[in-house]
Amino acid sequence: MDKTTTRSTLSEAVFKNVGLSRNESAALVDSVFNEILKSLIDGDDVKISSFGTFIVRNKKERIGRNPKTGEEVPITARSVVTFRASNVLKTKVNTKNKNNTSKEQDITNEY
Repeated sequence: MDKTTTRSTLSEAVFKNVGLSRNESAALVDSVFNEILKSLIDGDDVKISSFGTFIVRNKKERIGRNPKTGEEVPITARSVVTFRASNVLKTKVNTKNKNNTSKEQDITNEY
């Protein structure tokens, strides 16, 4: 359950499901990520239907504190990317988790 999905995992899935060569599949996955990256760099949000939205937020400069020394430190203004999952994605993930939880409870109840 501690699997991580990587670019190569996605490329392999495209290879198996779409029928492109491994090199073409890798190029397609890279191309999709590059288009997302370009949009985010330009400050645009990226919405992927039934998946979610990547949102660029601009944070103002502020004063923070070093937790160890208590010294005030300026934190520079910056842009951050956040992700907001769609309701479809949330529902699918929660349904999957409920199914796993009930199976675990069934196994626990057997003992």
